[in-house]
Amino acid sequence: MFGSYDFIAPGQVMFGWGRRDQIGALCARYADNAFLICGSRHLKDNQTVEGIQTAIQEAGVVCRELVTIHHEPEVGDVDLYAEQLRLHAQSGTHVVVAIGGGSAIDLGKAVAAMATNSNGASVIEFLEGVGQGRIIQKPPCPLIAMPTTAGTGSEATKNAVITSHVLEFKKSLRSPLMVPNATVIDPELTQSLPAAVSAQTGMDAITQLIESYISKRAKPIPKVLALAGLEKAIPAITEVVRDKPSRSAREHMAHAALLSGMALANSGLGMAHGVAAALGVHARVPHGLACAVMLPTAMRINCQVRISEMACLGRLFARVTQQTICSQDDESAADFACRYVEDLCQQLGIPDKLSEIGVSQDQLPAIVKSSWGNSMRGNPRELSQTELTQILERMR
Repeated sequence: MFGSYDFIAPGQVMFGWGRRDQIGALCARYADNAFLICGSRHLKDNQTVEGIQTAIQEAGVVCRELVTIHHEPEVGDVDLYAEQLRLHAQSGTHVVVAIGGGSAIDLGKAVAAMATNSNGASVIEFLEGVGQGRIIQKPPCPLIAMPTTAGTGSEATKNAVITSHVLEFKKSLRSPLMVPNATVIDPELTQSLPAAVSAQTGMDAITQLIESYISKRAKPIPKVLALAGLEKAIPAITEVVRDKPSRSAREHMAHAALLSGMALANSGLGMAHGVAAALGVHARVPHGLACAVMLPTAMRINCQVRISEMACLGRLFARVTQQTICSQDDESAADFACRYVEDLCQQLGIPDKLSEIGVSQDQLPAIVKSSWGNSMRGNPRELSQTELTQILERMR
């Protein structure tokens, strides 16, 4: 029996090479003013963002740049730009267009939501686990997400991750109302990504697909999406880090990232993402890298409590990479899944020690304490703080 479940997704998905050219007509359906939130310095430098602005203006929509962000969104960023948007939004109709990786899209979602809901209050009052429990009640300003990386899946999720390095947290602003109204996924925009960024963001997507598939909150539709995403991402990720990767590899990773966002939005995540958030706060480890480092250990930790799901993953990995599993029993297939991901991380140059990504022994207590949040609540195996401390000490 499936039981009851809900499924949320962007109101519209436009996927395909060159689809950014249609952004003008899309914006015109929502508003007569568009505000850009950009997170890609390279795409600004090579005039891609300028071309997007021109396309919006040619559709009869006034286009202004609200901000270009080069770091993960912080409380002060959301408060500042939400107030600016609120002041502009007193006349006419408005749409926010977020172009970039997860940071830019998360900032776009948070700004769009706070512009209509905060009434002058800080976003911190709405954040899970640290705020006053305030919730998003009014529809946010319409939002169009245009990812330029293939990893976070933020273009399909209902939350925005907001950081405070002063108060040392990374928490979500979350509401079903925050799912983007439309998502434009143009894999051509990922062509300029450095190999290391392609590897780390791609492993973020793979981590999301795997964790949502084995999550204690896994739902039927997301599980199907997770397998479909992994079927394309597993063979594609090693290609996207090569010099001049194929167009199909870029398309497969962009599609997998989209599916990973839909999967995590509906099924949740697990230990790898729980610890990754804490690594970002206390050791400033980039999110995709943190997820990639944690994924092999998280799979091993959860393997025995999700043996049939892990076996399914092992058989999928073997099939799409044309490898053979020595035995057909579930234990062997599950072990193959773990070993395959360990080898994949090694191929991609992902470290397997926390010390290699700048984590010191004296940071571990704070990291452990900060790892308990929405992601960890989806982990299949219950962990105590003592167990997690021991796991991370072994990874040091």
